[in-house]
Amino acid sequence: MDAPIIGLTTYRQVASWGAWNAQADLLPTEYAAALEAAGGIPVLLPPVGRPESAERVVSRLDALVITGGSDVEPNRYGAQPHPHTSGWNSERDAWELALLDAANEAELAVLGICRGMQLMAVHAGGTLDQHTPDLVGHETHNPGGDAYGAIEVETLAGSRIATLVGDHVQVNCHHHQSVATHPGFVGVAHAADGILEAMEAPGERFLLGVQWHPESRLEVGLMTGLVHAARANAHR
Repeated sequence: MDAPIIGLTTYRQVASWGAWNAQADLLPTEYAAALEAAGGIPVLLPPVGRPESAERVVSRLDALVITGGSDVEPNRYGAQPHPHTSGWNSERDAWELALLDAANEAELAVLGICRGMQLMAVHAGGTLDQHTPDLVGHETHNPGGDAYGAIEVETLAGSRIATLVGDHVQVNCHHHQSVATHPGFVGVAHAADGILEAMEAPGERFLLGVQWHPESRLEVGLMTGLVHAARANAHR
């Protein structure tokens, strides 16, 4: 069986289930289901208080997904918090940045989803726009509550993302922040209002971030591309 093992980072927050209301490490099932449908074996990676453990964890993975979640701590990219910036988790930020360090050393395949793309940009020395409605004048990217915004995205011809999802794709998004600068990455997909919706590193390595939520639509192309890259890494 050559199904690759793919790590998924998780939230850490208070949650309710059964008789319990307690601090929990969790992730919407859609993430794991999407990877499993594409042929991967999902493994959840809760925040670890020892970032030096990241190299050991990554050595046991064939690919890594940095998942969605709350805002990245602004001081990590040299900014003061915007009034709408909240809920960051310093422990999660530190753990996922350490995972990205280790993934780079191992040349592991990485996919960043929503917050994950933003963290990849910050890890590379980039910055974020802390409240997208300030830029575009509307709330389409995040209609509020637990609803997704449906937007049209145009991809860059010849890019990896274009080969995986096509020239145009309708996506589900839920973000009030967006990537402003992204050293080492190429912007490869934009919404009609100009917001960057995907970035990727040049070269053969699968190192890609999307601002939307592919797991919410079971976008087979993107997840299959990650699993293919993970399988190649496992064989190597």
